[in-house]
Amino acid sequence: MATINVYTETTPNPATMKFLVNKLLINGSVDFPDQEKAQASPFARELFKFNFVNGVFFASNFVTITKTDDADWSDIEALLKEFVKGAVESELKVQEVVADENVSFEGTETEVKIQQVLHDYVRPAVEQDGGAIAYKSFENGTVTVELRGSCSGCPSSTITLKAGIEGLLKRMVPDVEEVVAEAM
Repeated sequence: MATINVYTETTPNPATMKFLVNKLLINGSVDFPDQEKAQASPFARELFKFNFVNGVFFASNFVTITKTDDADWSDIEALLKEFVKGAVESELKVQEVVADENVSFEGTETEVKIQQVLHDYVRPAVEQDGGAIAYKSFENGTVTVELRGSCSGCPSSTITLKAGIEGLLKRMVPDVEEVVAEAM
């Protein structure tokens, strides 16, 4: 068995930290914003047993963990790193049932183009910061997206949304006038 290495990266959101491993955990991403939603994930369920874990988000080769306000990363980072390493080594499942995530987009020609741009250009950048973005709808020139993982509640996500994502979509899809985030 290959040795599992875990390393951490801070994210733009001070309440979250990204724990990267040298193994693919999941194709796509899955968000467990609270303990109740984590029931479908043995890995997330175990993480929520730590009283300082407030949210868990998985994508490709990392898990982003949101801590409670009263916890300090300097006190919990090594413990979580060790836990993630053990969980990956023992092949603790991220999801009980893995849905086939073939990427297919639905809707009008404009909606498909928006989803394609989000998937190809925005998703990789957002994942770098330990988050995820999901397309919700397109009406009257307004694209609605949902931000998850580190992006949910991150102070700089509004700037990213307006300056980055909105600018990109306006250039690549002329019908887009505005991008808004749906509150989780």
